[in-house]
Amino acid sequence: MPLRQSLRVGSYLLGQKLRGNKKFPLIVELEPLFACNLKCAGCGKIQQPASVLKQRMPVEQALGAIEECGAPMVSIAGGEPLMHPQIDVLVTELVNRKKFVFLCTNALLMPKKLDKFTPSPYFAFVVHIDGLRERHDESVCKEGVFDEAVAAIKEAKRRGFTVNTNTTFFNTDTPQTVIDVLNYLNDDVQIDNMQISPAYAYEKAPDQEHFLGVTETRELFRKAFDGGNRRRWRLNHSPLFLDFLEGKVDFGCTAWGIPSYSLLGWQKPCYLMADGYTKTYKELIETTDWDAYGRGRDPRCANCMAHCGYEPTAVLATMASLRESIRALRG
Repeated sequence: MPLRQSLRVGSYLLGQKLRGNKKFPLIVELEPLFACNLKCAGCGKIQQPASVLKQRMPVEQALGAIEECGAPMVSIAGGEPLMHPQIDVLVTELVNRKKFVFLCTNALLMPKKLDKFTPSPYFAFVVHIDGLRERHDESVCKEGVFDEAVAAIKEAKRRGFTVNTNTTFFNTDTPQTVIDVLNYLNDDVQIDNMQISPAYAYEKAPDQEHFLGVTETRELFRKAFDGGNRRRWRLNHSPLFLDFLEGKVDFGCTAWGIPSYSLLGWQKPCYLMADGYTKTYKELIETTDWDAYGRGRDPRCANCMAHCGYEPTAVLATMASLRESIRALRG
């Protein structure tokens, strides 16, 4: 994580602790639309009714939600956020408020949209790359997407933008496919930061056969990280979360740390599950039975090791330990 961002987030966490706040957002998953220009087999977000897919969140509504919860970071997802006609206005307004903004995209529209954005230390594109050419194109159910995405990444970096990637792994992956794609992004493309995640079993996803279980996830990442790879790759995760993926430590879910706000409201309990919606973040915190979720509590959570539930736990555990804080700073 860049130093400016690390200091800002650390200061925010310290402030929450000093004020005695027990539940607070670290980063908001903001979904200003559900529509997408791809139909990925593992995605459940695009299975909304046609009437919902046509909607676009007004910029003022999105800003109001972010201001209300006070999170220092915003991940703009969807759907494909570059399809939103005012996405550049939304990003600019958030950056002006000194929010760290991560715009998640499949990159197909980036070449046409780059002129609408300005490089900033508070802004990064996050491009989904789910493997090398064949595996990625198979994942997004369309040939040629990998090459277009890599070309868009290189052009954005040439123009001075920070570009990160987000890679989801399925049970069709092996330690070697993990190593291959992360080596390529780290060394060949020279991506700024990479995020990784085991696939979560969306109930409405067309493909229900290739989601990882907990044991499979731990074995996959333990073997992929062997030999010091995780120290060499520019992974945008806390060391404890990477330990968690390997099975070296175990955590409970802290879903309230990365809440999701969409056209439907604040989503209970997290970005990946929809047990109802609230109008305000305060209502989300106060009316959700957080103790009912997580592995061993809700069967839907049995195989979840996604960052939206467990990265906040790892961050809080890091802040609570001097040894882990020093370890994170060294990383």
